[in-house]
Amino acid sequence: MSAAEKKRVVITGIGVVAPNGVGVGAYESALREGRSGLKTQESMIEAKFGCTVAGTPEGVDELCEKTFTEEELLAMNMNHRYASLAAIEAWQDAGLERPPHDSEEVDWDTGAIVGTGIGGMDTIAEKVVPMTNAKKIRRMGSTSVEQVMASGISARLSGQLALGNQVTTNSSACSTGTEALAMGMERIRAGLADRMLCGGAEAASHYIWSGFDAMRVLNRNSNDEPEKASRPLSASAGGFIPGSGAGVVLLESLECARERGAPIHAELVGAGVNCGGHRMGGSMTAPNPTSVQRCIAQALADGGIDPSEVGAINGHLTATGADPKEVGSWARALGREPGTLPPITSTKSMIGHGLGAAGGLEAVASILMVEKGFVHPSINCEDVHPEIEPHAASIPHEMIDLPDLDVLVKAGFGFGDVNACLVFKRY
Repeated sequence: MSAAEKKRVVITGIGVVAPNGVGVGAYESALREGRSGLKTQESMIEAKFGCTVAGTPEGVDELCEKTFTEEELLAMNMNHRYASLAAIEAWQDAGLERPPHDSEEVDWDTGAIVGTGIGGMDTIAEKVVPMTNAKKIRRMGSTSVEQVMASGISARLSGQLALGNQVTTNSSACSTGTEALAMGMERIRAGLADRMLCGGAEAASHYIWSGFDAMRVLNRNSNDEPEKASRPLSASAGGFIPGSGAGVVLLESLECARERGAPIHAELVGAGVNCGGHRMGGSMTAPNPTSVQRCIAQALADGGIDPSEVGAINGHLTATGADPKEVGSWARALGREPGTLPPITSTKSMIGHGLGAAGGLEAVASILMVEKGFVHPSINCEDVHPEIEPHAASIPHEMIDLPDLDVLVKAGFGFGDVNACLVFKRY
């Protein structure tokens, strides 16, 4: 498809359930202030984790009780609840109304691609396996399958909002949410949908996090200071801190948005998705630096953006040994020498690593920064990693105002050597 044939894609709605803020207003305030949402988790202590810190959204149950019927809630596990709250906020933010439950109308022009990395493991661990082993299958309930299946979160949204276009769940590890936006953009560009709800969600559960603790990739060194435990870009980074929540974005064709007078937060102008093939330093758990650079370049080329136009970077930056390599890849992909790299920040420093939710949560942060002209701080990296030190001037330790910020690039790099990159532009 030629550039002339592609429909322009804009963001008309955003919604978020994050460890440091539930709802876009609370989230934006926390980002600007550099406020962490990480806390000690009793479930991790009881299970004898090495790391006992995680990011979990607060006040969700109360909000769910106000938003959903009792019957709906019986069929919604934590993953469903996070995704649904974020999606409905994005939907209403875009000026759309929730359809009545008894309506027979279907919105054939709107779909959803909302992904998850692990899915309903909390339901499997807390209900399916124990009841099956105890031979109490009849007591499991009729909604266990829809809570366990990965596509349950997107299917749930289709019922809540009467979506009639493509409705699916993608899963590409830590690049899931970022990839979802890229997929939704392509569908709208091709004229196959007017609107797509896109993003990612992940439940808060020690069952989800236990495997990562077993791998020793979680930070065990900051249990006594939870808010300082997530340390991307830092010399004292000791691994990532698990997070949870959901970030959902309503993508819409510019033509459709203008037609209905919708608010426009920003424009999504380009995307890149690839894999490093587990070669050249890439593996199941590490990204191939060449593929990372190619993914960034692909996204910029797709958006018709010259590397010199990039005004800010929201990196993947997890607080692992991959951070120095990532910063190096950004510098090479953008052709920037030390001292000239745009501001580069890590949302994970405040909310932890949301796994399948990470890309959605960070996309919402990226859109807010482009729309409002600021870059949020990357906290807990006062001791910048020696290999990143040449680019230290590009790391904002406090919020910086950038009223002329025009282009921000957001990336997600996941287990399996998979990469996704998005280019947001001020509208």
